[in-house]
Amino acid sequence: MNLRRTRAVARKEFLHILRDPRSLIMALALPLLMILLFGYALTLDVDRIPTLVYDMDGSPKSRELAARFDGSRYFQVLGTVDSYAAVERQIDRDAVTLCIVIPADYARELDAGRAPGVQLILDGSDSNTASIALGYARSILQSAGQAIRAEALDRRAGSRQDPPLSGRLRVWYNSDLESKNYIVPGLIALILMIIGALLTSLTLAREWEMGTMEQLLSTPLRPAELALGKMSAYFALGITDMALTIVIGVAVFGVPMRGSYLFLAATGGLFLIGALLWGILLSALSRSQMMAYQMAMLTSFLPAFLLSGFVFAIENMPLPVRVVTYWFPTRYFITILKGIFLRGVGMEILWAEVLLLGAYAALVFWVTTKKMSRRVA
Repeated sequence: MNLRRTRAVARKEFLHILRDPRSLIMALALPLLMILLFGYALTLDVDRIPTLVYDMDGSPKSRELAARFDGSRYFQVLGTVDSYAAVERQIDRDAVTLCIVIPADYARELDAGRAPGVQLILDGSDSNTASIALGYARSILQSAGQAIRAEALDRRAGSRQDPPLSGRLRVWYNSDLESKNYIVPGLIALILMIIGALLTSLTLAREWEMGTMEQLLSTPLRPAELALGKMSAYFALGITDMALTIVIGVAVFGVPMRGSYLFLAATGGLFLIGALLWGILLSALSRSQMMAYQMAMLTSFLPAFLLSGFVFAIENMPLPVRVVTYWFPTRYFITILKGIFLRGVGMEILWAEVLLLGAYAALVFWVTTKKMSRRVA
């Protein structure tokens, strides 16, 4: 392989990028727009759940239970109702997600030492929000039950009785359980995959449509030199996009960065090489820019969004789908990003994912050069 010829192809691509300012601005503005839009709009946090209270008892103890929900940051008590029809009407209007129904004999059952039943009515049209809201509500009811039980024991014993066992919860790496702390690092992988594949998917197809591919084929250029030359120009643009997204993630969204920036740059560059080479391979498979663009979107955005663990946990997917996820490099890079940002780990832990990214880039490069060699022949 001749480095001089590779640099000549890279210079040609750099000049093409600079002569097309609209594409250059789009390549730099699209990542910013995506990370800002997805970062603010895409969230899995469930708090301030709109809630109603149907208090049939109207006693101080029932009001105390309602106050527990109103004082929690996970619930927003909008008011009270006086019938099930009013509850159904508000849920049908999508005004509330949860209604707490306190029975008429709530205080009397507590005074008798029995456990009254509290009904929770949930809007299950959004199953994820409903299940999370149910978990929060059960936690509050359990805490209220423990407080009532401890108060009853205190009255009987005449002194304060501490519980024999106390559990303390400690969450590592994302103590506030904020979804942006793992969504934003995943967005970096998603953006790099989409931008990398789209930037290079049009390169060879454009040469065929403009009629300049025959001129390139008449030169001493080898397929590897042509692929690396075209990739290197867009690699610099992709590194700029990666730096912008990392700065926004840390400075704007406040995502903790506990690992090494050098290790992040190295693994990000390796992932970007694979994404760019994949776009060149798609461009070599199609002589139409429209076809290459559609193939790039289909094979980059959808797998990166759905099959990488970015939003949906891979462990919860069916076995055949979990097997398919191993073929997409975004899965490994998202694991690396979460390890670097949240856990602060490095090569000693993430070596397997780094090797798989390198293997993916090498495989795509080999397939691309073989495909381009057949085209040359």
